[in-house]
Amino acid sequence: MNDKRVIVAMSGGVDSSVAAALLHQQGYDVIGITMKTWGFMEVGGAPKHESGCCSLDAIFDAKNVANSFGIPHYTVDFTKAFEKEVIDNFVDEYLNGRTPNPCVVCNRKIKWEELLKKADQLDAKYVATGHYAKVIYNEKTNRFQLKSSSDNKKDQTYALWGLTQKSLSRTIFPLGDFTKDEVRELAVKFNLKTAKKPDSQEICFVADDNYERFLRERVPDLINNVPKGDFVYHGKIVGQHKGIPFYTVGQRRGLGVAVGKPVYVKKINAENGIVELGDKEELYDNLVTAIDINYVSVEKLNENEIVYAKIRYSDSADIATVIEANEKFIKIIFHNKKSAITPGQSLVLYDEKGLVLAGGIISKN
Repeated sequence: MNDKRVIVAMSGGVDSSVAAALLHQQGYDVIGITMKTWGFMEVGGAPKHESGCCSLDAIFDAKNVANSFGIPHYTVDFTKAFEKEVIDNFVDEYLNGRTPNPCVVCNRKIKWEELLKKADQLDAKYVATGHYAKVIYNEKTNRFQLKSSSDNKKDQTYALWGLTQKSLSRTIFPLGDFTKDEVRELAVKFNLKTAKKPDSQEICFVADDNYERFLRERVPDLINNVPKGDFVYHGKIVGQHKGIPFYTVGQRRGLGVAVGKPVYVKKINAENGIVELGDKEELYDNLVTAIDINYVSVEKLNENEIVYAKIRYSDSADIATVIEANEKFIKIIFHNKKSAITPGQSLVLYDEKGLVLAGGIISKN
């Protein structure tokens, strides 16, 4: 296997473009890969001018950057794997009253598992992406560690907790020591077409950010047969909801009920079809349990260990204590209560240095 050959996942954005340029500058034998994972014809919600990852614009932008450095570039069709691992999971989670984070699933099952298969075919030891994160090898523990990037605002380790030791051992994050502003400056310096390209904010395959539209078009037979149910507020039925897939914990807008003051989705009970509403202060809790655990920078966590935890991508890492931890689940208690702890989202644990200790999927609080 060629130690100097690296496959770079090129989405057509500025970050992956700069990642490829930096590795080329450092003397790596770079091969650019753009992953075709979905199309607007399949997922709907297409804007008037198709942009974002997997659009023709994105593919052409990635190819343009690769050509400017003489880097080979290929577009690879991963649509079947993406549909099975990411989109089907996305739909199932909403149907079961949970709020998924498809980027976590995509990173583990597609961007790494599938890319590493392609790397093997091309005799490349490494894969690289434009994520803001760092990989460190700890000689004492013989373990690869995932660490927060130098740009706290852009750090993407929350969505990378699912990476295995095998994946991390073959991963390069060229942007880990840079801020977003510095990456933009490098893009200008490298004269990249993508230098001023705006960042994508929405989930890639729901470009219009309308999850209800996506679910209704994706699985009309299932969605049309989803039973309506009761909104319950403080033990009393206050209205009818249109089906549990269309709500998420913490939601306030679009509920269509009037109780004389703002209310929020407090809990979704998929078994009996009840959406429980509450006041804003009732959204706060400090207990979190996560399943589908992956230990990243450490082999295990200990009872009473102090950690810093996030419950959503935009969350701050707040201090918590581990109550129980094993291979199947982790239970923690925050020192200060958190708002809208949402089943289906990820619980990611860090140490005081920014190392990702472990992660899992929130099952309950």
